[in-house]
Amino acid sequence: MQPLVAPAPALDPQELVRTARHAVLAGIGEEGQRRLSAARVAVVGAGGLGSPVLLALAAAGVGSITVIDDDIVELTNLQRQLAHRVDDIGTHKTESAARAVTALAPQTAVTQVPERLDAANAARILGGADVVVDTSDSFATRRDVAAAAETLGVPVVWGAVQEWHAQVTVFWSAPREGEPVVLADLFPPGTEGEPPSCAQVGVLGALCVQVGGMLAGEVIKLVTGSGEPLLGRLAVVDALASRQHEIAIRPASSATAEVHA
Repeated sequence: MQPLVAPAPALDPQELVRTARHAVLAGIGEEGQRRLSAARVAVVGAGGLGSPVLLALAAAGVGSITVIDDDIVELTNLQRQLAHRVDDIGTHKTESAARAVTALAPQTAVTQVPERLDAANAARILGGADVVVDTSDSFATRRDVAAAAETLGVPVVWGAVQEWHAQVTVFWSAPREGEPVVLADLFPPGTEGEPPSCAQVGVLGALCVQVGGMLAGEVIKLVTGSGEPLLGRLAVVDALASRQHEIAIRPASSATAEVHA
């Protein structure tokens, strides 16, 4: 797999220190870290799955993150306590997330977009990103993100939590030859609608952390070219059974994929 991002110049001493701090990334080497430091990632949703995604990407050394969320912080459930602080109650999630990311990785540039993403503004908001991470909890928003990604020609790392299951996949909105998947195939008939709020209980909170880290991991694979991203496959995580399996996603030319969790 070819990495999405060309390597940036050699790491400066501060970047080398940060690389040493995150030994979990040792496998990608200095070139991989340079690619991460040059990567631009847009994350749709700063709460729920978005919180651990943002923190993981910042810790990995991603150079630029755009955070898109029009909601304000309300510490009403566990998921929003993962990245947002009590003194941020009443502020936009984008602002709260930017503070958390800056505290963890001051070198990461964070752009806040505290507005609702829709069909009219999606391409503008997501423009310039190398990878889009969609953790939105609205089916309409997911459709708008997919359409914008197709226009921009960038890959989407998609994740959602519903009840005790989570789904994670990576797809190209404009598939290259031999690479399947458009978003329409990810949603079988009858699955439209608003999923329940993530992390209403502790198990779902843990699931958010786990799946958020998986989403960030898929971004790192795409950016650095290390490992095999979930391109054309759907990971289904069952929190209660503590197990995970993968489902192949059919190409856009075939019948609707069966991807029920």
